[in-house]
Amino acid sequence: MERITSRQNSIVAQYRAAARGDAAEVLLLDGAHLVNDALTAQIPLQHLMVAAESTESADIEPLLTRAVAQHTAVAVASAKVMEAASPVRSSSPIIALANRNRLASDVYAASRPLVLIACDVQDPGNLGAIVRVAEAAGASGLIAAGQCADPHGWKALRGSMGSALRLPIAIRDTAEEAAAEARRHHCRVVATLPRGGTPLATSDLRAPVAILIGGEGHGLPAALVEAADVRITIPMQAPVESLNAAVTAALVAYEARRQRS
Repeated sequence: MERITSRQNSIVAQYRAAARGDAAEVLLLDGAHLVNDALTAQIPLQHLMVAAESTESADIEPLLTRAVAQHTAVAVASAKVMEAASPVRSSSPIIALANRNRLASDVYAASRPLVLIACDVQDPGNLGAIVRVAEAAGASGLIAAGQCADPHGWKALRGSMGSALRLPIAIRDTAEEAAAEARRHHCRVVATLPRGGTPLATSDLRAPVAILIGGEGHGLPAALVEAADVRITIPMQAPVESLNAAVTAALVAYEARRQRS
């Protein structure tokens, strides 16, 4: 295993580029949980870096063994190097770079699709939480549309707790494009809005559906809501005006799960 002691090492620069989002085909996996999930999902690791003092710890050593068995390049780094390479405030003892192009993206592969379309969700933590909810509720996939955060950026990956490595995820330039694609796959397009829609409890989500979740602030554009096949509302006690995007996604996705089971 290579030993890295300089923060100016070219490998450290690769991790920094991935953290900034400058490496389009690379995932930055920060922490033992994400590295384990990637190895389990058989996503090829390009490189793995581990803190020198953690190589024999109970949760790190098995990951090193698995990575070496997959012929991953491994480096042991000093604490200062780990601080430079890891994007989090308190650096993780293990980080890795993986191939993004091995991730699943066919969100309509299921016989009865349940797809969440995140529209302009700009906070990566919120988007990661929506991905996690989608997998937990049994959705067939998620589409990040418009001005969404990168669903495979390191913050969103951490927010998804690894779900973004397993759930099929697609990226579309606009929500309108995503809605048109859903209709081509014989899905009803469902818009969520804070007032005026069919109450969630009386909605019908048993058929193939694509559910539009609006971003922080303004929610879904009016034209997109008007063009939807179905509009649903989650009842809220006044004076609350809206719910967090991830909370909305969770409530709707689990109602769909309940109806389908």
